[in-house]
Amino acid sequence: MSLHPPSAPFEVIPAIDLLDGSCVRLAQGKYEEKTVYGDDPGKVAAGFAAQSIRRLHVVDLDGAKAGRPENREAISSIVAAVGPDIPVQLGGGIRDLATIEDTLALGISRVILGTVALRDPELVREAARRFPKQIVVGIDARDGRVAVEGWLEASEARASELAVQFEDAGVAAIVYTDISRDGMLTGPNLAATVELAREVSIPVIVSGGVSSEADITAASQETDSGIAGIIVGKALYTGAVDLAAALTAVA
Repeated sequence: MSLHPPSAPFEVIPAIDLLDGSCVRLAQGKYEEKTVYGDDPGKVAAGFAAQSIRRLHVVDLDGAKAGRPENREAISSIVAAVGPDIPVQLGGGIRDLATIEDTLALGISRVILGTVALRDPELVREAARRFPKQIVVGIDARDGRVAVEGWLEASEARASELAVQFEDAGVAAIVYTDISRDGMLTGPNLAATVELAREVSIPVIVSGGVSSEADITAASQETDSGIAGIIVGKALYTGAVDLAAALTAVA
Protein backbone atom coordinates (compact mmCIF):
# COMPACT_ATOMS: atom_id res chain seq x y z
CA MET A 1 0.00 0.00 0.00
CA SER A 2 1.27 3.48 -0.89
CA LEU A 3 2.09 5.91 1.90
CA HIS A 4 0.88 8.66 -0.40
CA PRO A 5 -2.77 9.69 -0.64
CA PRO A 6 -3.97 11.35 -3.88
CA SER A 7 -2.11 14.63 -4.10
CA ALA A 8 -2.01 17.96 -5.90
CA PRO A 9 -1.28 18.01 -9.65
CA PHE A 10 2.22 16.94 -10.69
CA GLU A 11 4.52 19.97 -10.98
CA VAL A 12 7.06 20.71 -13.70
CA ILE A 13 9.35 23.18 -11.92
CA PRO A 14 11.85 25.31 -13.88
CA ALA A 15 15.13 26.03 -12.11
CA ILE A 16 17.25 29.15 -11.89
CA ASP A 17 20.72 28.72 -10.39
CA LEU A 18 22.38 31.97 -9.32
CA LEU A 19 26.13 32.60 -9.30
CA ASP A 20 27.51 36.15 -9.06
CA GLY A 21 24.03 37.47 -9.88
CA SER A 22 23.78 35.56 -13.18
CA CYS A 23 21.76 32.51 -14.23
CA VAL A 24 24.12 29.55 -14.64
CA ARG A 25 24.20 25.76 -14.72
CA LEU A 26 26.97 23.68 -13.23
CA ALA A 27 28.05 20.20 -14.31
CA GLN A 28 27.73 17.74 -11.39
CA GLY A 29 27.80 20.68 -8.97
CA LYS A 30 31.34 21.69 -9.97
CA TYR A 31 31.69 25.46 -9.63
CA GLU A 32 34.55 25.54 -12.12
CA GLU A 33 32.33 23.91 -14.78
CA LYS A 34 29.69 26.58 -15.22
CA THR A 35 27.74 27.81 -18.21
CA VAL A 36 26.18 31.28 -17.99
CA TYR A 37 22.69 31.47 -19.53
CA GLY A 38 21.74 35.04 -18.67
CA ASP A 39 22.69 38.06 -16.58
CA ASP A 40 19.09 39.12 -15.84
CA PRO A 41 17.47 36.55 -13.50
CA GLY A 42 14.22 38.53 -13.38
CA LYS A 43 13.88 38.35 -17.16
CA VAL A 44 14.53 34.59 -17.14
CA ALA A 45 11.96 34.11 -14.37
CA ALA A 46 9.38 36.18 -16.25
CA GLY A 47 9.86 33.95 -19.28
CA PHE A 48 9.09 30.87 -17.22
CA ALA A 49 6.14 32.56 -15.50
CA ALA A 50 4.54 33.29 -18.87
CA GLN A 51 4.14 29.52 -19.35
CA SER A 52 1.63 28.98 -16.50
CA ILE A 53 4.07 27.12 -14.24
CA ARG A 54 2.92 26.16 -10.75
CA ARG A 55 6.26 26.83 -9.01
CA LEU A 56 9.80 28.11 -9.59
CA HIS A 57 12.96 26.62 -8.06
CA VAL A 58 15.90 28.91 -7.29
CA VAL A 59 19.33 27.98 -5.93
CA ASP A 60 21.80 30.52 -4.55
CA LEU A 61 25.05 28.75 -5.45
CA ASP A 62 27.21 31.44 -3.86
CA GLY A 63 25.12 31.06 -0.72
CA ALA A 64 25.48 27.28 -0.67
CA LYS A 65 29.26 27.61 -0.71
CA ALA A 66 29.45 30.56 1.70
CA GLY A 67 26.90 29.21 4.20
CA ARG A 68 24.76 32.34 3.96
CA PRO A 69 22.55 33.85 1.23
CA GLU A 70 24.55 35.94 -1.25
CA ASN A 71 22.24 36.83 -4.16
CA ARG A 72 19.55 38.83 -2.39
CA GLU A 73 19.11 41.41 -5.17
CA ALA A 74 18.72 38.74 -7.87
CA ILE A 75 16.31 36.77 -5.67
CA SER A 76 14.16 39.85 -5.10
CA SER A 77 14.10 40.52 -8.86
CA ILE A 78 12.89 36.95 -9.49
CA VAL A 79 10.09 37.22 -6.93
CA ALA A 80 8.98 40.54 -8.41
CA ALA A 81 9.09 39.17 -11.96
CA VAL A 82 6.88 36.12 -11.35
CA GLY A 83 4.38 37.97 -9.15
CA PRO A 84 2.36 36.72 -6.18
CA ASP A 85 0.59 33.86 -7.99
CA ILE A 86 3.68 31.73 -8.67
CA PRO A 87 5.40 30.42 -5.53
CA VAL A 88 9.19 30.46 -5.49
CA GLN A 89 11.23 27.97 -3.48
CA LEU A 90 14.82 28.86 -2.62
CA GLY A 91 17.82 26.92 -1.40
CA GLY A 92 21.46 27.71 -0.78
CA GLY A 93 23.14 28.77 2.46
CA ILE A 94 19.98 28.94 4.59
CA ARG A 95 21.12 27.44 7.87
CA ASP A 96 19.40 29.14 10.81
CA LEU A 97 15.95 30.34 11.85
CA ALA A 98 16.76 34.05 11.44
CA THR A 99 17.88 33.49 7.85
CA ILE A 100 14.75 31.44 7.13
CA GLU A 101 12.61 34.30 8.41
CA ASP A 102 14.57 36.89 6.39
CA THR A 103 14.26 34.75 3.26
CA LEU A 104 10.51 34.27 3.61
CA ALA A 105 10.20 38.03 4.10
CA LEU A 106 11.58 38.50 0.56
CA GLY A 107 8.40 36.86 -0.74
CA ILE A 108 9.86 33.38 -1.03
CA SER A 109 7.18 30.71 -0.58
CA ARG A 110 9.36 27.79 0.60
CA VAL A 111 12.94 27.52 1.78
CA ILE A 112 15.03 24.45 1.09
CA LEU A 113 17.28 23.24 3.89
CA GLY A 114 20.09 20.95 2.79
CA THR A 115 23.31 21.03 4.78
CA VAL A 116 21.51 21.88 8.02
CA ALA A 117 19.13 18.93 7.54
CA LEU A 118 22.10 16.64 8.05
CA ARG A 119 23.99 18.76 10.58
CA ASP A 120 21.05 19.88 12.75
CA PRO A 121 17.81 17.99 12.05
CA GLU A 122 16.17 19.50 15.14
CA LEU A 123 16.50 22.96 13.59
CA VAL A 124 14.57 21.68 10.57
CA ARG A 125 11.85 20.35 12.87
CA GLU A 126 11.64 23.68 14.70
CA ALA A 127 11.50 25.55 11.40
CA ALA A 128 8.69 23.30 10.14
CA ARG A 129 6.74 24.00 13.34
CA ARG A 130 7.32 27.72 13.08
CA PHE A 131 6.74 28.05 9.33
CA PRO A 132 4.14 25.42 8.36
CA LYS A 133 4.23 24.19 4.74
CA GLN A 134 7.20 26.47 4.00
CA ILE A 135 10.11 24.15 4.76
CA VAL A 136 11.53 21.73 2.20
CA VAL A 137 14.37 19.30 2.88
CA GLY A 138 16.98 19.16 0.12
CA ILE A 139 18.77 15.81 -0.07
CA ASP A 140 21.67 15.84 -2.51
CA ALA A 141 23.35 12.47 -2.95
CA ARG A 142 26.31 10.95 -4.71
CA ASP A 143 26.11 7.14 -4.93
CA GLY A 144 23.31 7.23 -2.36
CA ARG A 145 25.37 9.19 0.20
CA VAL A 146 24.41 12.71 1.25
CA ALA A 147 26.66 15.60 0.16
CA VAL A 148 26.63 18.99 1.90
CA GLU A 149 28.26 22.45 1.87
CA GLY A 150 27.23 23.19 -1.72
CA TRP A 151 28.03 19.56 -2.66
CA LEU A 152 31.67 20.19 -1.80
CA GLU A 153 31.70 17.71 1.09
CA ALA A 154 30.53 14.09 1.22
CA SER A 155 29.10 12.37 4.28
CA GLU A 156 28.51 8.77 5.30
CA ALA A 157 24.76 9.29 5.76
CA ARG A 158 22.48 7.46 3.35
CA ALA A 159 19.84 9.57 1.61
CA SER A 160 16.96 7.30 2.61
CA GLU A 161 17.99 7.34 6.27
CA LEU A 162 18.03 11.14 6.27
CA ALA A 163 14.61 11.33 4.61
CA VAL A 164 12.99 9.05 7.18
CA GLN A 165 14.19 11.32 10.00
CA PHE A 166 11.73 13.99 8.84
CA GLU A 167 8.73 11.73 8.36
CA ASP A 168 6.77 13.31 11.22
CA ALA A 169 8.36 16.79 11.09
CA GLY A 170 5.73 18.47 8.93
CA VAL A 171 8.05 19.44 6.08
CA ALA A 172 6.29 20.34 2.82
CA ALA A 173 8.44 18.24 0.48
CA ILE A 174 11.81 16.64 -0.16
CA VAL A 175 13.90 17.62 -3.18
CA TYR A 176 16.14 14.68 -4.09
CA THR A 177 19.08 15.40 -6.38
CA ASP A 178 21.45 12.81 -7.80
CA ILE A 179 24.61 14.91 -8.11
CA SER A 180 26.23 12.63 -10.71
CA ARG A 181 23.31 13.39 -13.07
CA ASP A 182 22.95 17.11 -12.35
CA GLY A 183 23.62 19.35 -15.34
CA MET A 184 24.65 16.35 -17.45
CA LEU A 185 21.44 15.85 -19.51
CA THR A 186 21.72 12.09 -18.94
CA GLY A 187 18.27 11.59 -17.42
CA PRO A 188 17.36 11.76 -13.72
CA ASN A 189 17.93 8.86 -11.36
CA LEU A 190 14.21 8.15 -11.19
CA ALA A 191 14.64 4.64 -9.76
CA ALA A 192 16.57 5.91 -6.73
CA THR A 193 14.14 8.80 -6.24
CA VAL A 194 11.11 6.51 -6.36
CA GLU A 195 12.82 4.15 -3.91
CA LEU A 196 13.33 7.03 -1.49
CA ALA A 197 9.78 8.36 -2.01
CA ARG A 198 8.33 4.98 -1.07
CA GLU A 199 10.10 5.16 2.29
CA VAL A 200 8.22 8.27 3.43
CA SER A 201 4.83 9.93 3.16
CA ILE A 202 6.43 13.30 2.34
CA PRO A 203 6.01 14.40 -1.31
CA VAL A 204 9.31 13.98 -3.19
CA ILE A 205 10.52 16.15 -6.09
CA VAL A 206 12.90 14.70 -8.69
CA SER A 207 15.99 16.78 -9.47
CA GLY A 208 19.13 16.42 -11.56
CA GLY A 209 19.79 15.35 -15.12
CA VAL A 210 16.45 15.88 -16.87
CA SER A 211 17.20 15.57 -20.59
CA SER A 212 13.88 15.21 -22.37
CA GLU A 213 10.11 15.46 -22.12
CA ALA A 214 10.12 11.66 -21.81
CA ASP A 215 12.00 12.01 -18.49
CA ILE A 216 9.29 14.36 -17.27
CA THR A 217 6.45 12.10 -18.40
CA ALA A 218 8.07 9.08 -16.73
CA ALA A 219 8.32 10.96 -13.42
CA SER A 220 4.71 12.12 -13.70
CA GLN A 221 3.60 8.48 -13.83
CA GLU A 222 5.07 7.85 -10.36
CA THR A 223 2.68 10.02 -8.33
CA ASP A 224 1.36 6.91 -6.54
CA SER A 225 4.93 6.32 -5.34
CA GLY A 226 5.06 9.83 -3.88
CA ILE A 227 6.70 11.74 -6.73
CA ALA A 228 5.12 15.21 -6.64
CA GLY A 229 7.12 17.03 -9.30
CA ILE A 230 10.34 17.38 -11.26
CA ILE A 231 12.86 20.22 -11.45
CA VAL A 232 14.13 21.06 -14.93
CA GLY A 233 17.17 23.26 -15.42
CA LYS A 234 19.76 22.88 -18.15
CA ALA A 235 17.40 21.09 -20.55
CA LEU A 236 15.22 24.22 -20.69
CA TYR A 237 18.18 26.49 -21.38
CA THR A 238 19.59 24.28 -24.15
CA GLY A 239 16.19 23.71 -25.76
CA ALA A 240 16.25 19.96 -25.10
CA VAL A 241 12.92 20.40 -23.30
CA ASP A 242 10.14 22.70 -24.46
CA LEU A 243 8.45 23.94 -21.29
CA ALA A 244 5.04 24.49 -22.85
CA ALA A 245 5.03 20.98 -24.34
CA ALA A 246 6.17 19.44 -21.05
CA LEU A 247 3.41 21.21 -19.11
CA THR A 248 0.83 20.05 -21.63
CA ALA A 249 2.11 16.47 -21.52
CA VAL A 250 1.59 16.13 -17.76
CA ALA A 251 -1.61 18.20 -17.50
